[in-house]
Amino acid sequence: MASNWLCYMLQCSDGTLYCGITNDIEKRLNAHNEGLGAKYTRARRPVTLAFLECCEDRSSASKREMEIKKLTRTEKLALISSI
Repeated sequence: MASNWLCYMLQCSDGTLYCGITNDIEKRLNAHNEGLGAKYTRARRPVTLAFLECCEDRSSASKREMEIKKLTRTEKLALISSI
């Protein structure tokens, strides 16, 4: 069975980046933009999808999220540019 877990990065309206995981990117992006997503993005709307990566399962998506969160902003922007 194919996995539908994703690791994603959002570009917030203030230029900051937010990283998270989901199994329904459309629903999650809508939630962020409606103020129902993460507390971080509520005051930084609208947000746009900047990066999306398929993961094997929820565990690997969480691990990838933590790897990305440890990157510097410059490294995150390079990752976004690489797609």
